[in-house]
Amino acid sequence: MNEELFKTKIVNVDIPEGLNVIFGHSHFIKTVEDLYEAMVSSSTSIKFGVAFCEASQKRLVRIDGNDDELVERAQQAAFDVGCGHSFFIFLKEGFPINVVNAVKHVQEVVTIYCATANPLQVIVAETEQGRGVLAVIDGQTPLGIETDEDKAERRQFLRMIGYKR
Repeated sequence: MNEELFKTKIVNVDIPEGLNVIFGHSHFIKTVEDLYEAMVSSSTSIKFGVAFCEASQKRLVRIDGNDDELVERAQQAAFDVGCGHSFFIFLKEGFPINVVNAVKHVQEVVTIYCATANPLQVIVAETEQGRGVLAVIDGQTPLGIETDEDKAERRQFLRMIGYKR
């Protein structure tokens, strides 16, 4: 039995205040273009940057978007994580809830690991062939169970930001 050893690495993804990230996996070079189209079709006001890690041929981080800063953040996260066929979308002036279904419906998208504004760590396995995503750490550990007061606060917050009436 040939067991290959692998190393693990924790990659911290920098998500500044006011930004959100969608991190997922796809399978084809046209992903970056199709994700761009999904984003602009979902919202004309959302600002975003997309980066996709090509897994063969030139093995480049392919990029697109409508905001240079967010494109740069997406490309840096994709390069740091470095897992073939993974993608990052950094966004502002909108939330993942506004676009995640459109992203899921892009034909090449296989999975979405997370959509978050929380501190994000990606656990990566590395072999001689390359890297793969083992898991994501999205935010922090719960501190307790929601009380009636917490429920009321949550409901009020959703109405304040316009997601409930």
